[in-house]
Amino acid sequence: MKKLFLDIETLPAEEDSHEALRFLHKKAQEKNKNKNQDFEQYLLGTSFDGAFGRILCIGYAIDDNPTDILYENGDEKEMLKKFWEISKDIDLFIGHNVMDFDLRFIYQRSVVLGVEPSRKLSFARYRSEPIYDTMREWVKWAPMSNVGLERLALALGIPSPKDGIDGSQVYDFYKEGKTQDILDYCKRDVDTTREVYKKMNFM
Repeated sequence: MKKLFLDIETLPAEEDSHEALRFLHKKAQEKNKNKNQDFEQYLLGTSFDGAFGRILCIGYAIDDNPTDILYENGDEKEMLKKFWEISKDIDLFIGHNVMDFDLRFIYQRSVVLGVEPSRKLSFARYRSEPIYDTMREWVKWAPMSNVGLERLALALGIPSPKDGIDGSQVYDFYKEGKTQDILDYCKRDVDTTREVYKKMNFM
């Protein structure tokens, strides 16, 4: 069985989407939804929304091979094309919160950018193939129950991947030009996820 371990890092929407987002933000304000949230806060939230947010990089490792990174210096479409090419013959996609975030975000950005996925993955719940989500498997699909990768790794005796940076700091690092730090962090998350997966499966 060929396994792909993955993790993505995302950024808020680019400027060419701001007009549409201002329109949506205004409508939300008029409906008293998040009335105290200014546009800048609203914009930051798009980092978690595949409709407008964007992927900075995709970290991945196949089986026990060294971890690699897809980073096309802003060319998200090319990055997605390469990801789906790599994914053609993968049997199992593995990540932490990969079902509700990473793979879902990748699919959504693929649709937005017109990149046809090479695979039609099932996101059906309560199963461990073709997607193995270490977070969901750890909590055994308990509703409203989540655990962060760092916490789970430390519980299993695996060093934290959050060395000087965590997901909440990615955009700040990006604005400061510390892209390499983000890429290295993404790779550490992939390495840690692989170790977590092996521990959870007594490998």
